[in-house]
Amino acid sequence: MKLVAYYRVSTKRQGTSGLGLEAQQAAVEAFAITGKIVANFTEVETGKRCDRPELARAMAACRRHGATLVIAKLDRLARNVHFVSGLMEARIPFVCCDNPNATPLTIHILAAVAEDEAKRISERTKAALAAAKARGTALGSAANLTKAARRKGTAANVEAAHLYASRALPLACKLRAAGESLAVIADRLTDGGILTRTGKAWSATAVMRLLAC
Repeated sequence: MKLVAYYRVSTKRQGTSGLGLEAQQAAVEAFAITGKIVANFTEVETGKRCDRPELARAMAACRRHGATLVIAKLDRLARNVHFVSGLMEARIPFVCCDNPNATPLTIHILAAVAEDEAKRISERTKAALAAAKARGTALGSAANLTKAARRKGTAANVEAAHLYASRALPLACKLRAAGESLAVIADRLTDGGILTRTGKAWSATAVMRLLAC
């Protein structure tokens, strides 16, 4: 069995320190005795967000290799029922090391439990922030960003726009001229690390709009 490993940590500190990551890798490597890992992808992102570049690349790799996506635990994939259901409908086979024999029904139930847990955590956080604000504690906001931070954010946006304009369109045009389908072009762009302007994986529709510009 060909496997594509996907790991996710929630903070940059966890990503650089290995906190949480090593345990995921150990679980996947133990499971991989039954197969062969052909690619590894690590995401530093909260489980609530659905636009995850590394996961998009992992899914593209699964399609390219005819592989199964393997994750240590379901909550490393997402704490969102809709997101997990979308992955299942995309016909990307995946397996959770902590419950490798889970049926689609079981996965939906576990995803619902994880989503409810995330919701409760969010509610407790909001309540704590509201209490702090009521006590007069100054909370952070975009207006409090330093000039250096704003310049850094602007530079990142400019760099992303340049990457989009200089690489996405030329490559898409080249592949289209070679007779590739919109779906294949979408996978090639995503797998090559070129995402849409909003940082998402390419779809056939998005490629069509790109070529129409």
